[in-house]
Amino acid sequence: MAIPLHTSTLHSLPLLARGKVRDNYAVGSDRILMVASDRLSAFDVIMGEPIPGKGALLTQMALFWFDKFGPQGLNLCPIHLTGDAPESVVAPDEVAQVQGRSMLVKRLKPLPVEAVVRGYLAGSGWKEYQAHGMVCGVALPPGLRNASRLSAPIYTPAAKAAVGEHDENITFDQTVDMIGLDLATRIRDISIALYEAAAAFALTKGIIIADTKFEFGLDAAGTLTLMDEVLTPDSSRYWPLESYAEGSNPPSYDKQFVRDWLEAAQVDGKAWSKTPPAPRVPDAVIAQTAAKYQEALQRLTA
Repeated sequence: MAIPLHTSTLHSLPLLARGKVRDNYAVGSDRILMVASDRLSAFDVIMGEPIPGKGALLTQMALFWFDKFGPQGLNLCPIHLTGDAPESVVAPDEVAQVQGRSMLVKRLKPLPVEAVVRGYLAGSGWKEYQAHGMVCGVALPPGLRNASRLSAPIYTPAAKAAVGEHDENITFDQTVDMIGLDLATRIRDISIALYEAAAAFALTKGIIIADTKFEFGLDAAGTLTLMDEVLTPDSSRYWPLESYAEGSNPPSYDKQFVRDWLEAAQVDGKAWSKTPPAPRVPDAVIAQTAAKYQEALQRLTA
């Protein structure tokens, strides 16, 4: 296995930003090289220990879904891929840092909305439902339980937060105030269509996609474009179908294993405060997390 990449260090391109996982570099004025590192974030805190192979796996999975949704697939929405090889825009001594873990994409104006779609009640949605009987302004019937399947997917957007801060759940009406009715409606409808297509396909592979988030941007002509990552275990809640039972969360194919460990972790004899610095993640937890990601990819693409 290749040496884990916690942080890329390209010298041939100017760095635009480092996110929780991705390092973005400018390629001229109209393209971006997105390098998926092996960093892991949990509770919006970046861990010091990388997950070997994670960046390449996330990239493979995103490309798998872009292929299904793009011009040669369902063609539900324009996508941000340029079709050019990432290795073609870096120096020879940098190829190892980008190979297999990068996407060369169009430079877009990102919209400030996380387009979240839920087919099942889990996570923050479950907590909000318990308190208010609704999620992001969407009223739900009484009597639902943790991990209940919803009668139809619901759109529950969030406002994007800066790195290290939590995204804020908002209502559809709030997204209208932010970006206008036309864009807000198109993003909602496209996101639900993408989720429904992906969830139906994943079920044939024995995987439940409980929820996911999409991101969109506008190109120079104002064309709404699907961007960033799509339907990876970092942006989605993947459950094995055979372990699903209403009332409790099945073991996820994602970083939930690390989250569970962190919930019980102690720093200086006290429970971790979920603020930097993060406790050191043991090798065994890293290995099991890497195996979860790998299993998700293998099942999905088998």
